[in-house]
Amino acid sequence: MNRDNPIAQQTKAFALRILKLEKFLKEEKREYLMSNQVSRSGTSIGANVRESIYAQSRADFISKMSIALKESSETEYWLELLHESECIDDKSFESIYDDNNRITATLINIIKKAKESDK
Repeated sequence: MNRDNPIAQQTKAFALRILKLEKFLKEEKREYLMSNQVSRSGTSIGANVRESIYAQSRADFISKMSIALKESSETEYWLELLHESECIDDKSFESIYDDNNRITATLINIIKKAKESDK
């Protein structure tokens, strides 16, 4: 089912990027606090999207996707801090930040459509 689900694919690929970032930050920069935080929020996006696939109801689906959206927002915050503290360079930041923004926009659209279909 996940092979045909674009947001599930996107968020899993993003989680893998986040895990690689965490590894880089710990091994190369010796940065542990922010690397742990961005790892938790960045991987949680996909975990909540995956949970939404088997939601028990439309409300449960919207709730899981809304949690994924909140985690995406938190990830944005940690990425900004990592960049502004010079733990990641401009090029790396822009690439992963853009991926997160695309996921955020997709989640907003999914939630909006799910809520509209309830009316």
